Amino acid sequence: MKIAVVGVGVAGAYLLARLKNQHEVVGFERSTLENHDSICAWGTSKAPMEEFSKKVGLDFDDYVIHDGKQMYVDMGLERFQIKLKGLCTYNKIGLIKDMASGCKIHYGAAPKLQDLESEFDMIVDSTGFHRSYLPRLEKDFHLPTFQYKVEYENGVPFDDFYLKPFSSISGYFWYFPLGDKTAHIGAGDKNRNHIVETNAFLKKYGGKITKTVGRPIRLATPNLCEPFYHGKVVGVGESIGTVYPLLGEGIIPSMTCGDIFVETLGNNERYRQMVLEKFAIYSKVLSFVRNKMESKFGIMKNFMDMLSIYRYMKKNEKRFGMEIKMTDMMKVAKA
Repeated sequence: MKIAVVGVGVAGAYLLARLKNQHEVVGFERSTLENHDSICAWGTSKAPMEEFSKKVGLDFDDYVIHDGKQMYVDMGLERFQIKLKGLCTYNKIGLIKDMASGCKIHYGAAPKLQDLESEFDMIVDSTGFHRSYLPRLEKDFHLPTFQYKVEYENGVPFDDFYLKPFSSISGYFWYFPLGDKTAHIGAGDKNRNHIVETNAFLKKYGGKITKTVGRPIRLATPNLCEPFYHGKVVGVGESIGTVYPLLGEGIIPSMTCGDIFVETLGNNERYRQMVLEKFAIYSKVLSFVRNKMESKFGIMKNFMDMLSIYRYMKKNEKRFGMEIKMTDMMKVAKA
């Protein structure tokens, strides 16, 4: 089968690596090779990433930058720490490039759908938020995000992960360490205070900005992102809503989605069913997040949903890379 993979981010590069030995695959990336980068904070969990990397002949340990021990959570009047179980930062763009190594990729290219259709049997839309080759969503939901990569001359201001949720969980500020002198700092916020918060942190702690990025992130979950396929096009990753809404984290879900795509290749309806089943809990998580954002959340009224989310995350501590406690979740719920 001849397959075009459009968008060589985490999902696209992983699919190129998974498919290249069985099919003729060609990648298309609208960024130039020189500008090709990955703009998230580069945080992920080691255990699942080790498994994904193994499937494509790579060792994830080669890409780890910072091994987290604890996350500082700043709730304003209250601060607490979460014990980490594998949460790390890693060289995301390095892993993407190594996964895509040996594949034919056209950089600086955003081909027209009709041109792809004339040449390929299948077109994978892994364009993330843009969802460039699938029909527009009726009920999309996203947050604007903004981030700096910062270098510190005299060492970083925090020795580990730092998170500051905003009021009503409208979003949060993040600080992710990238070694002894570098960090990603940024925020996403429904109320659009994310740039103000990021600049306030920069002013307080200093540092030299080496990169600035901003983009929306889709929090609409897979059940809101249909169709997953249309004509020859099949969506994978954020294009079909595989971002965990509570954390805005899409690396592991997008690669999980890639595995489902490989397993069901050629059977689009089976792919659709398996994606909806795998990410079913995400709709409850999004409902929790939106209720908080819109001040409609009540501990008693929404307790069962919160309990479901807690049980899911507790059961998957290695996947989230942190110790999950109900007491911590209650603190966030009361924010």
